[in-house]
Amino acid sequence: MYMYSFLICAAALIASYFIYGKAIERIAGVDESVETPVHRLEDGVDYIPMPRWKLYLVHFLNIAGLGPIFGAIQGALFGPAAFLWIVLGTIFIGAVHDFFSGFMSLRSDGFTMPEIISKYLGTKARKFVGVIIVITGILVASTFATGSADLLASLTGIPTLIWLVVIFIYFLIATLFPVDKIIGKIYPIFGALFLLMAVLMIGALILNPAYTIPEFTTQGLYFTDKSIFPYLFVTIACGAISGFHASQSPIVARCMTTEKDARPVFFGAMVLEGITALIWAAIAMAFFHGQPQLAVLYGATPSIGVNQMATTLLGPVGLILTIIGVVVCPITSGDTALRSSRITLADELKINQEKLASRVKLAVPLFIVSFALTFIDFSLIWRYFAWVQLIVATAVLYAGTVYLIQNKKHYIVALLPAIACTLIAFGYILQAPEGLMLPSMTANVISVIATAVIAIIFIKKYKK
Repeated sequence: MYMYSFLICAAALIASYFIYGKAIERIAGVDESVETPVHRLEDGVDYIPMPRWKLYLVHFLNIAGLGPIFGAIQGALFGPAAFLWIVLGTIFIGAVHDFFSGFMSLRSDGFTMPEIISKYLGTKARKFVGVIIVITGILVASTFATGSADLLASLTGIPTLIWLVVIFIYFLIATLFPVDKIIGKIYPIFGALFLLMAVLMIGALILNPAYTIPEFTTQGLYFTDKSIFPYLFVTIACGAISGFHASQSPIVARCMTTEKDARPVFFGAMVLEGITALIWAAIAMAFFHGQPQLAVLYGATPSIGVNQMATTLLGPVGLILTIIGVVVCPITSGDTALRSSRITLADELKINQEKLASRVKLAVPLFIVSFALTFIDFSLIWRYFAWVQLIVATAVLYAGTVYLIQNKKHYIVALLPAIACTLIAFGYILQAPEGLMLPSMTANVISVIATAVIAIIFIKKYKK
């Protein structure tokens, strides 16, 4: 079975960690002698030292969840073009974004993104990004809880609502506990299992002669009337670029004992997520042979499709892995999403989080809103989440650009991804059904002009 495109893409992602990741680390100015926040601010709740391997697996699970599975499966409808976006997006946009969101937090006492944005882009952008970060956390928890509850309901016959209540009770407990009590103990295990699921699935697919992973030259694999730009770039979000990751970076930055862990944890975890997304996109394309099921999965919860693929390829083992990969792991990502919203609010409102009562006061309202959103159509939530997180990613990349300019570094590595994200964000909201619904040509022209204006204004302001 030929699968050159898939193998080349996987090799490029792995190589990027050692080549481009090393270059980004050098440009950023990683210094092992610089004292990290946990050495000064250890509080027994959010600032607790952890080893590199544990932080890597925790962060991978935090940023992954359903994103590289559901987004990749829905993105498979665009055919092998999805491979290119996953690879190029991960290397030059997503991994750069994740690295600088974590590294800037490391250099700023583990602050959350609104504080970082305020430091580099000014106070006007701070409140806007703060609100979006909190909303993003709420949307992620709602989205992941809904997907997990739907699959559990289909497997057990127990109503989705009951599973949602159970999941949100867990969310509350895990969000309030110190980071090392639940997250630090069980998340590395689930992170490893999440990766194992993807490896076993792609292995079973490759060994089965009934399936063929399409090549870039394959015809007839474009099964949607939606254009690749901008829809593919928003559909596959977490597997290429996601501002949600920026909300998760401070969680592990507050536990990092040396700056040398920044590349393995932040850049490395994003590369691993890109590989995971690549695997699931390939599985979806090969498994459904480009049939109408992919079109159905694009506009609905893809959890049933995951269950079908896993049980067909791996039998009873696939069922267990489905429960772990599409139920347990996303649930764990959901609670860290709400945890990031809690610490973001705490930073903004200057509320000390050492006392349980203080954490409860911030967490409960977040949980009520997130739970209420589970009753809204999943596909609509996902599309808005994908666009909102892109706005956050754009702001973080512009902040990273300013950091590099101030430190007289090669800022182009952050500026170009920021410009690309700006273009995608404009292109999507101007023409999407949930946006302004402009004709694609009109929307694209306006997007290019608006992006060029913003880039020129930004460069003139911050290069002074």
